[in-house]
Amino acid sequence: MEKTALVLGATGGVGGETARALVRHGWKVRGLVRNTRPGLDAVIEWIEGDAMDAAAVSGAAQGVAAIVHAVNPPGYRDWARLVPAMLANSIAAARANDARLVLPGTIYNYDPVATPVAQADSPQDSATRKGRIRVEMERSIEASGSAR
Repeated sequence: MEKTALVLGATGGVGGETARALVRHGWKVRGLVRNTRPGLDAVIEWIEGDAMDAAAVSGAAQGVAAIVHAVNPPGYRDWARLVPAMLANSIAAARANDARLVLPGTIYNYDPVATPVAQADSPQDSATRKGRIRVEMERSIEASGSAR
């Protein structure tokens, strides 16, 4: 049986590479994108919508086994306001579909002075605003039960 994954951020670096890797491994992939346009990878089913729109995320996630949350705010700005809302939409869609939620990791979570080389058990004690938001994102996913 073919598994389906929804990738939010499939036109970005991490999301795009993840989407292509899933396709190579036999997954059907949907990509939620603000604007469909010529030149998008034809092996991905593109759905127009915004990660800030709960109904769009929910609709795109119907029947998926996994949701990859590799999306960032437009222009990589206004994280404190936009990132928690986007993640809440992904969490709700994952829970509604009993889907696994994947959040690609980042070094933002770690203080480079205290943790020059991050390990699996390194404390996530970021010294930056974006890092603290990323730590909260991971905690939200863990608390939701969507990270299995």
